[in-house]
Amino acid sequence: MVHTLTLKTCRRTEQYRDEGRINAAEARHLFRVAAGLESPLLGETAILGQVRRAYDEARAQGKLSANMNKMFQAAIHVGHRVRTETTISRGAVSYSQVTVDMLSRMVPNLDEKVVSIIGVNDMTESILNFLTARGATNLILANRSLDAAEQLARKYDALAVPLSDKRKILRLSDVVISATAAPHSIIRKEDVVPFYGNMLFFDLASPRDIDEDVAQLSGVQLFTLDEIERNAKQNLKARSKAIGDCERIIEEELAELKRWEERRSVLSSQLKVVIVAEGVS
Repeated sequence: MVHTLTLKTCRRTEQYRDEGRINAAEARHLFRVAAGLESPLLGETAILGQVRRAYDEARAQGKLSANMNKMFQAAIHVGHRVRTETTISRGAVSYSQVTVDMLSRMVPNLDEKVVSIIGVNDMTESILNFLTARGATNLILANRSLDAAEQLARKYDALAVPLSDKRKILRLSDVVISATAAPHSIIRKEDVVPFYGNMLFFDLASPRDIDEDVAQLSGVQLFTLDEIERNAKQNLKARSKAIGDCERIIEEELAELKRWEERRSVLSSQLKVVIVAEGVS
């Protein structure tokens, strides 16, 4: 019988224990975790999958105690309820998702465009992930280290190129998303001039990767990290308004969990009485 369950995420490791009765404070915390209320990015969806995986893994290792089984089933149910009945997970709040959401609204036919991403890091990998989910198929990944670009590009069927070929990249691209750790700009107006037409640039770097002069070119739109951040904050503010609704759902499910435990306790007591009575007879 498994009486403990460990939940590991990228930012936390938590252990839940069954000590004979369901701890209401522990259950409430787990429900808040599953709802995304304890996440750095309010309402993020990945945590619900992590809760489910922890539950499935513990169940596969051996029979979970009835309390632990019911508490985690209820937490997963809470996670689904808050994401379908409230707006806690609506609107992108990560810079990478905000960028791809903005791009998708401006360019609905992403599969027909060439999108170049500059830099290899967690943010650009997240961007690649979101782009492929939105149907983008013509992807270029540029980086100073070609080996690093090739390793990441293989995961998303992208073309890896060295950053030294940036003018070739610009000639091919409809959209350029740059997010490097370079200490100075890597794309200047003179790099773009020979090739510009209707192009979109997203500069997610600080300090900036793309000179502000690029935005002066006809047909070119340049979005900076400040603009991405404003969008993210607006969405986060909208999500915050749903916290009260999420907490109401959590309290409803806690009350239901308590009723389940009370019914189970009564049934257990009745069963013991029956067993004793049969033994006497």
